[in-house]
Amino acid sequence: MTVSPNAAELPADLELALRLADAADAQTMPRFDASDLEVSRKADRSHVTDADLATERAIRELLSTERPQDGILGEEYGAEGDVHRQWIIDPIDGTANFLRGVPLWGTMIALAIDGVPQVGVVSMPALGRRWWASAGHGSWTATSGEPRRLTVSGVDTLDDASVSFQSIGQWADAGRMPELLALADRVWRDRAYGDIFSYMLLAEGRIDMVAEFDVKEYDIAAAVPIVREAGGRMTAFDGTETLSALSALATNGILHDQFLTLFRDVPQH
Repeated sequence: MTVSPNAAELPADLELALRLADAADAQTMPRFDASDLEVSRKADRSHVTDADLATERAIRELLSTERPQDGILGEEYGAEGDVHRQWIIDPIDGTANFLRGVPLWGTMIALAIDGVPQVGVVSMPALGRRWWASAGHGSWTATSGEPRRLTVSGVDTLDDASVSFQSIGQWADAGRMPELLALADRVWRDRAYGDIFSYMLLAEGRIDMVAEFDVKEYDIAAAVPIVREAGGRMTAFDGTETLSALSALATNGILHDQFLTLFRDVPQH
């Protein structure tokens, strides 16, 4: 069971985002590791399950009641409505894990205002974990007991950095293998923890960098306020402040420019 804070103490949009996460958990957990899970492939050949679809529908239904004036961008059903205030939804980030019974998956819920994510909630109910943030109110997590405020690490040299590169295939497909090899050669520890969990480990101060490619807005939007409110920095791979560059670089902030310099100085073949 995930723990959320007292709703009366929260900004209204964050309180709603946490209720959306509750609605998502109610859809995903009964279908996780289910023997009759329905799995198909989308046009891009990625997997989608009946749980992905049902979860996004449940979130959209609640938003239509609570915030009918707001827009929505979801992975499964696309965009509709206002883009000034837009809820960005990934019903199950890590569908490949979900359909194989691996518990490293989660629902991502963000509210972006004029394209900047201001509220983020990540729920990983198979782990009993949830993380949340809103601009100016800090970044938090809870398992049991009282919520705990998050702070990124204080690691200040690449020699001591622990990083998550997500997957070799991503970097290869993006033509970034020289940068990945340079990264592995430069840092203390490199692992591929994968998907949204990597960003949450960063916000908790357990690792110091996450980078990935071929990402859409719904893959990263919820992580942005959680990382930033924990004291980290999150940009595209080239350092630009955008959700739509199809890449992400998240760090503890201290090391961000050092990573950008490392990648920029790698010779291209």
